[in-house]
This record gives sequence, C-alpha cells and structure tokens, in this order.
Amino acid sequence: MGALDGKRALISGGASGIGRATALLFAQEGAAVAIVDLDGARGKEVEREIHQGGGRGLFILGDVSRAEDCRRAVEETVRAFGGLDILFNNAGIIRRATVVETTEEEWDRVIAVNLRSAFLLSKYAIPYMVQAGGGSIIHNASGWGLVGGPRAASYCASKGALVNLTRAMAIDHGAQNIRVNCICPGDTDTQMLRNEARQLGEEEERFLAEAADRPLRRIAHPQEIARAVLFLASDAASFVTGAVLAVDGGASAD
Repeated sequence: MGALDGKRALISGGASGIGRATALLFAQEGAAVAIVDLDGARGKEVEREIHQGGGRGLFILGDVSRAEDCRRAVEETVRAFGGLDILFNNAGIIRRATVVETTEEEWDRVIAVNLRSAFLLSKYAIPYMVQAGGGSIIHNASGWGLVGGPRAASYCASKGALVNLTRAMAIDHGAQNIRVNCICPGDTDTQMLRNEARQLGEEEERFLAEAADRPLRRIAHPQEIARAVLFLASDAASFVTGAVLAVDGGASAD
C-alpha cells in the first residue's frame, strides 16, 4: 500500500520543478492528483505521466493569482475525485531585485502568485476538507522565508509571509482536523533557479556552483523536496501541524 492510498490531492504549479516531482510521487504513493498551472503543454504531459504509471491524474489550466481560477481548480478536483484531502500550495515565481529596482507591477505579481494563491486555494479547499473529516495543507516557502537574501525583496516578503500564514492557519483549523505545515527548500535544480542567473546577468554554471555552498555541498533535486512534502501530507505526520521544515542541505544551520 502507498502512503497516500485513497487520498485526493491538488498541487499548484504542478507542471514543472518541485510541483511536478511531487505530483508524480503522490501518484506513485496512491493519491489521485490534480495539478493547476499556466503551462498547458507541460501540465498535460504530467497528467499523461501519471496515467501511464497507472494513477489518476488531472490537469487544470489556470492562473492561481486569480480567485475564479482557484475556486474552479478546487471544484474541478472535487468533481473529478469526489473530495479533497491534500493541498500543496507550490506555485511560485521570483524577481531578483531590491525594493528600489522592483516595479509596483512586479511586486504585485510576485505577491499574487506566491502568497495570494495560497490564501485563495486554501480558502476554497478547506470547506471540502472539513466535509471529508480533515486534511493536510502544505505551503512551499523558502529558506529565504526564514532569513533574508540579496536582491529578492518581493520574493523574501512573500515567502516570509507564507511561514507565518502556516502558523496562523494551523491554529485556526486544528480543531477541524486540518494540519497546516510549511517546507522551506534551499536552492533546487529547477528552471526557476536557472532563470535567476539570467535575471542577475550571471553565468549559469557559476551561479549554480555558488548556490551549492552549504554543508551538504550541493543543491537539491526536486524529488528530494517532494519526499519532504510527502511526509507532511501523509499519516506519518499525523501529529505535525504548524511546523516549518527547512529542506536546505544545512544552509539555515550554517
């Protein structure tokens, strides 16, 4: 039996990176998995991969910064799978800039994708979790939600807010048997990390080598972050709520 047999999950930003790795792992562990993403081609490919592995998968095209798209994603998941037990608020973007360099539009977009989406998807998902007798919500924050980072003001603000939103939601919804936790990954080998090098005008391989400067002397693979999410989503973490788990190769300890 898989760790998530019979569970129904929704993952935002599930078409690539950590979201994709988590969607595939959840499906392998027995969950029916819906993903919502703006990337239609990659989203459909993840859906196909889940089906090819014998799982139940659903891709939903949507912009999770929009309330209507978040509501629709939750409702389509419930309609397809009969309920919702797990929500992984994973969608995220980064703008490498100081507050002076960041435009108002860039600030609003980062906050909308990284923070507003977690609020909206949780808002619409929680009533269905209550109906199911409980559930698990995991926010994807960042090591830079625990400490500051250079030229990433909007990103750090959004991820720091997710950390404390986790605690507030855990208090509010514990009595409903809904656990709310947060992971704080370190640099992970995703397209977003490589995009940071371009934003900063740095050579990609040098940027990745510098990102590996942590006690474990490397960056993470998306599958390693996915395994931490699986733990928090599963019954193995049945008494864990309000937790903020650093999955960063020791960067926050250094």
